[in-house]
Amino acid sequence: MTNSNGERSQLDFDTLGLPCPSLTDSHHAWRSKHRDFVDTQIAPHIDEWETRGACTDDLLVNAADAGILGAGFAPELGGAAGDFDLYHRMIAAEEMHRLGTGVVFADMATHWIALPPVLSHGAQELRDRVARPVLRGEKRIALGVTEPSGGSDVSNLRSTARRDGDHYIVDGEKTLISGGMRADYLLAAVRTGDAGMGGISMLLIDMHLQGVERHPVEGIAWYNANLAHIRLNEVWVPANALIGEENRGFAALARQFNVERFSGISATLAMSRVCLAEAIAWSRSRETFGAPLASRQVIRHKIVDMLRRIHAAQAYLFHCADRYERGEEPVADLALLKIQATTTLEHCAREAMQILAGAAWSGKSRIEHIDREARIFSLGGGTEELLEDRVARHV
Repeated sequence: MTNSNGERSQLDFDTLGLPCPSLTDSHHAWRSKHRDFVDTQIAPHIDEWETRGACTDDLLVNAADAGILGAGFAPELGGAAGDFDLYHRMIAAEEMHRLGTGVVFADMATHWIALPPVLSHGAQELRDRVARPVLRGEKRIALGVTEPSGGSDVSNLRSTARRDGDHYIVDGEKTLISGGMRADYLLAAVRTGDAGMGGISMLLIDMHLQGVERHPVEGIAWYNANLAHIRLNEVWVPANALIGEENRGFAALARQFNVERFSGISATLAMSRVCLAEAIAWSRSRETFGAPLASRQVIRHKIVDMLRRIHAAQAYLFHCADRYERGEEPVADLALLKIQATTTLEHCAREAMQILAGAAWSGKSRIEHIDREARIFSLGGGTEELLEDRVARHV
């Protein structure tokens, strides 16, 4: 852990990551901007927000004022001007998870996946009415796909919407909905046609309509208190809230899932780097039996193994992101990468906990938070078993 001059090298979150050859000055400026926002607006409050499982409402307004919340959206709808591509989104996920927790990102980033279909396929009146307050941080939007009966089996979802004149009457349940407890709008996947993928549509549901019920998902409130279980009991939704064509909503959902997966993968690898950086710092400062912990061969091997896994997953991520930016849809590779990234996070969290030992449970270590959240990333967005089976069908 020394450089060519024999000096001890600085091994931190930044230096432990692979340099991405596709990043431009725009990306580097975005990282600096995002990091400053995280350090000044989030870091001082993160312990409080981690305890309550949610950030305060004014954070979204502050993010909008800083040009972060509206990044990637058209200025005429209240978005922030400037280039915004997949790498900008990946950087945002990295910087948000540099603190070792996903609680704020789960609150702030739901509009990045739920709003684009509304803007691409919704009526102009709907776009104006919904996008502007969301991008100002005054209202919230969430994506409602997962159901208690199906999980990742989206093609067999059971929530229904039957047409009645100028309305759809919606019945069903959604669960594990990020940001659902405080969402003003829910972009919901519903069945309007026959069984299978061909009968799915998207409706933008006003969460204040009669018949909407929601409560926190019990058991994992420590992760995000805004994670919701939503019941839709004969909710009358105006027909002009249909997003896209009836019975053709699955394709748009699949594309959003791919974009979301890039964010999740970036987040997992960012937290893996946090684990590694914390483990290195502790092993250098901690003395056992008269020598630094880092002098023990078994500890050095653990650290090198963590670094190897992180770099391999990062290289794979850059490869997939480059293909996506060129217009490809690397579905099978993205599924494999998701598995690679989440197993890397679980491994790094475990090894960092081993290296820090009792210090990891002091209440002051980011590793403790990461170790608790690692399983969330492994299950959300498709389990290993489901993704491996999907890859098998592709190949």
